[in-house]
Amino acid sequence: MFSKEEAKERRQLFWTMFGKRYQRKWMLYDTKMKDVVLKFDFEDKRAIVALDLTHDDAFYRAYYFEKLESLKSLMKEEVSQYLIFDPHYTTVSGNEIARIYISLDGVKIQKQTDWPMVYEFFHTYMDRLEEFFKTYKDLIDA
Repeated sequence: MFSKEEAKERRQLFWTMFGKRYQRKWMLYDTKMKDVVLKFDFEDKRAIVALDLTHDDAFYRAYYFEKLESLKSLMKEEVSQYLIFDPHYTTVSGNEIARIYISLDGVKIQKQTDWPMVYEFFHTYMDRLEEFFKTYKDLIDA
């Protein structure tokens, strides 16, 4: 078991090494759409690549979620057939967002031997998600 400080250092090392391995600028928060972000997340026992709709107003979240859901078959074809569409996802901090994501289960950030698999997962699926978003952004933002 790691102390709080050791766990923090391990998380920092994970992300530092990921940045060195894939030296490119990811879109993430720079989608040019308010409250729409692409996100990497490494939770307790899973890694996630997600498109999050974070607007405080449930109406706006639902509006954009429905637009994305109308592209569901294309998105599954171009990103992954295993995408999960969740209009009422609760974050670790307790906030409700709409999230479209794919997860890699059974991996732990404390287990350094899992890192190469997570790095490849992040790179593969974020690359696909970014390309999808760039291609269909005008439809989503219309």
